[in-house]
Amino acid sequence: MTKAKEKPPVEKGENLAFQAEVAKLLDIVVHSLYSNREIFLRELISNASDACDKLRYAALTQPSLTDGSAYEIHIAPDAKAKTLTVRDNGIGMSHDELVANLGTIAKSGTADFLKGLSGDAAKDVSQIGKFGVGFYSAFMVADKVSVTSKKAGETQGWLWESDGRGTFSVSPTEDAARGTRIVLHLKDDATEFADPTSLRRIVRTYSDHIALPVILDPAPGAETKEEGETPEAPKEETLNSASALWMRPKNEITAEQYKEFYHHVGHAFDEPWHTLHYRAEGAVEYTALLFIPSQKPFDLFHPERKGQVKLYVNRVFISDTLEGMMPRYLRFVRGVVDSPDLPLNISREILQDNPLLKKIQSGIVQRLVKDLKKRAESAEDYAKFWDTFGAVFKEGLYEDFERREELLDLARFTSTHGDGLVSLKDYASRMKEGQDAIYYITGDNAAALKASPQLEGFLAKGIEVLLLTDPIDEFWVPSVGVYDKKPLRSVGESGADLSGIKGGDQKEEEPLGAAAETAVKDLIEKLKKTLGEAVADVKSSTRLTGSPVCLVADSGGMSLHLARLLKQHGEGPAGAAVRKVLEINPKHDVIKKLMAVGGEAFDDVAFLLLDQARIVEGETVPDPAAFARRMSTVMAKGLI
Repeated sequence: MTKAKEKPPVEKGENLAFQAEVAKLLDIVVHSLYSNREIFLRELISNASDACDKLRYAALTQPSLTDGSAYEIHIAPDAKAKTLTVRDNGIGMSHDELVANLGTIAKSGTADFLKGLSGDAAKDVSQIGKFGVGFYSAFMVADKVSVTSKKAGETQGWLWESDGRGTFSVSPTEDAARGTRIVLHLKDDATEFADPTSLRRIVRTYSDHIALPVILDPAPGAETKEEGETPEAPKEETLNSASALWMRPKNEITAEQYKEFYHHVGHAFDEPWHTLHYRAEGAVEYTALLFIPSQKPFDLFHPERKGQVKLYVNRVFISDTLEGMMPRYLRFVRGVVDSPDLPLNISREILQDNPLLKKIQSGIVQRLVKDLKKRAESAEDYAKFWDTFGAVFKEGLYEDFERREELLDLARFTSTHGDGLVSLKDYASRMKEGQDAIYYITGDNAAALKASPQLEGFLAKGIEVLLLTDPIDEFWVPSVGVYDKKPLRSVGESGADLSGIKGGDQKEEEPLGAAAETAVKDLIEKLKKTLGEAVADVKSSTRLTGSPVCLVADSGGMSLHLARLLKQHGEGPAGAAVRKVLEINPKHDVIKKLMAVGGEAFDDVAFLLLDQARIVEGETVPDPAAFARRMSTVMAKGLI
C-alpha cells in the first residue's frame, strides 16, 4: 500500500483571505451585532474552557500530551499597551486547525444560514444570536487580534493575526507554550476592558460557572505595599467560583447563573425556555443540568441530527456529541450530564453502547417528558415550545415506540377548528356523531390546505381536520395509525364516505335519479378512456360541494404530498407511478354540461379539469403549452 505523502512544513508566514461567510459575519459583528460588547470575554473564556476539556479527555489515553499541571484560564490586562490577553493551557491548535477554525466556518448549514440574513441589523442580530459568534466577537473590542497556539504533542507553535478586515496571516513562532494565547489590541473606545475592576465584574457575571479557575494576572508594574514596608510582588487573583455549576445545590444557584451557564454550554444567546436540574440515585447515579432553548439552533435540521448534551464522568469531559446520550428528536436540548458510574478509559464508540448510558438516557427523557406535561398545562406557554420545536419533537412519534403514547399526548396540531393548537385529546372530544376516525390532511402550509377541495365536504359537516405541514407527518401518522382506538385517516385518499356522520347546516340533498346515475357512470368511463394512464381511476365524489373535481391518492397508496417531497429530493417513484384518482362532483354545473359534450371538445375539457386539480394540489402542469391551447379553445367555444 502506498504511503500518503505528508504535507511539507510551513516555514514562512502566509497571508490568507477569510472565507466569504466569515467576512460577512465579521462585518455584522463589528458594526451592528451587540450593544453589550462585554460578552466577547464570555465567549473567549468559554472557548478556553472547551480547549482544556478536550485535552483532559485526550490525556486519558495519551498521558504524554500533558505535564500534569492544573488546567487554568488566565486573563491579563495591560492598560498602558491597551491590550487584553486571554490564555489557556488546553489542547491548542495546529497550523491547519488555526486556518480552519479561525478563517472558515466549517459547520454544515452555516453558509446557507448567513446567506439568508436580510441586511437589516435589527433583524439579523436575533438571527445571529442563534448561531453564536465565539472567537469572532473579539473584533467588537479589538482592531487587531493575535493568536499564538501550540497543539499538545507537537513542537511547532503558530501565530495567527488579523485586523478583521478580510485577511489574516499565519506564521511559525517559537514563542508558544502548549495551549492558546489570544492578545486583543483594544480599540480606543474599548480601553475599559484593560481595567481589572471591569474584568472582575464581567467574569463574575458571565463566567462564574466555568469549572476551571479564571485567573486575573496582575498588570505589568503593579505592586502593593503598606506604609514603611517593602513592596510585595503582585498576586494572581481567581475571579470565579471554579466549581462545576451542575454539582452545586439548586438552592445556591440563581436564575442568572443558570442563564449564563446555558449561554456557555449551548453557545447560545437566547433565554432558556425550560431548565431541568436534578440528581438521580439508585441503579445508576448521575447529575443532569439541561436546557430547552427558546429559539431554534441554526443546525436543528442538519441531516446528522446530532445531540448537543455534554457528557462528563466525575467532572471530566468525555464528549459533546455522543451517540446515545439523547434521542435524536430531543437534539435541541442543551446541557450537561455527569455520572461517576461510567468508565473513563473507554472509547466513545464503545461507551455509546454502554447499558448504563442507556439507563441514563431513559431517565433523562422520562424527566423531560414529565416536565413538558407540566408546562403543557399552560396552552399559551406550551405553544411557544411547540411552534419552535414541534416539527422535531414529532420525530419521536416515529422513532420512540416505548414512549409513543406519552408523546402523542404532548403533540399539538393546527386544525380547521380555529387558529390555536389542538391536542389529539381535544380533537377526540369534539368528534361528530357517527364519526369513527380522526381526519387529517398533509401539505406544505396550513393556508393552502384549508382551501383544498378535498376538505369541502368535511367543512360543510363541521368535521374537524388536522392540518399537517411538516415532512415528518408523512411518516409518523402511518406508523402510529390509531389514537385512543380511533384510526387516523387521510382526507387525501379516495373513497371518503361522510354519509354516516351527522353535523353542519348542510341540508341532505336528493339522491341522483336512475337516469342521472347512468349518465354519471357513462361520463366516468369516458373520462377514464380519455385520460388513460394520467390517472389510476375516476370516481364520483360525495366530498365535493363547490368544486367540479379534485385529485386524491388511491386508497392505501402514497399520498400526493409525500410523492412531491420525494421527487424534490430525487427519490421515490416517477409521477406516473403514483396512483392518482380524479374525483368528480356530479352535481356541479361543469360536470353536468360535460355529459353533453363529445369529440375533441370533450378531450380538451377533461384534461383541463385534470390540470385544474393538479394546480390546486400544488403540482405543476406537465404540458403548459397544451394546457394553454386547450384553455384558449374552450374559452373561444364558450363552454366555460
